[in-house]
Amino acid sequence: MKKILVPIDFSKPSEYAAKMAAKIAKKTSATVYLIHMIELPSGVIDMGSNSKFSIPESMLYLRKTKEKVLEYKENFFSEDIKVEYFIKKNNPFEGIKKYAEKIDADLIVMGSKGHSEFEEIMIGSNTEKVARTSTIPVLIVKRDAKKFKLKNLVFASNFKKEDKAVFNKFIDFAEQFNSKIHLLKVNTPSNFESTREAKEKVLDFIKDYSLPKHSINIYNDTSVEKGILNFSKDINSDLIALCTHGRSGLSHLFSPSVTKNLSKKALKPMLTIKV
Repeated sequence: MKKILVPIDFSKPSEYAAKMAAKIAKKTSATVYLIHMIELPSGVIDMGSNSKFSIPESMLYLRKTKEKVLEYKENFFSEDIKVEYFIKKNNPFEGIKKYAEKIDADLIVMGSKGHSEFEEIMIGSNTEKVARTSTIPVLIVKRDAKKFKLKNLVFASNFKKEDKAVFNKFIDFAEQFNSKIHLLKVNTPSNFESTREAKEKVLDFIKDYSLPKHSINIYNDTSVEKGILNFSKDINSDLIALCTHGRSGLSHLFSPSVTKNLSKKALKPMLTIKV
């Protein structure tokens, strides 16, 4: 992992994201790229005769924003972590995707309110949009990572062939931290498989991989999201990883309502990777 992009809006959730990125960068020697998107009124940029903003006012606004970004750099990153920053006038969702691709980021770390609806986290619906559409893995952080560790990672999936590209990226992430991987397939009453059938499906999925420490888990629950949350609590996981197929929800496992339930209840960091 070489490059981590962190969108910031100076909120508490984006502080959590900055702290998490700092800890990951410390372990991986990655460069952190802070990006702040500003959607200025047209008068700030277009200094015509009808502008409501003077050039000095506009320059002051931009200078104050730069000062805030530099405060983030100073407050949340030690001197041994390389930090770059961008301040761009752009729609947040489009800007984040654009600059993630421009710098060829390996990971995007974004903040989220712990119990909010997914559409409302950090910068409106932008975190959900980025998580759903980004080809770069997105790590969503919901609280302060004071005791940061990534020892136990849950990978929840139906273990279909199309998820192998996602799994490759997940393995790359897990290997950075020498983590134990807990492969999870949730059984529900409406989509039930025997333990043997489900386990064989997981074994077939991973047969071509030389996995580090791992476990295979078939977990029965009344819904997929409850199964993921309850299993993660049972093992005290440090992170939940999900696939996203770029549709309205985070995964082919989930309906939009399930996604919202997970976002409201799962305070553990969530890693989303697009197929």
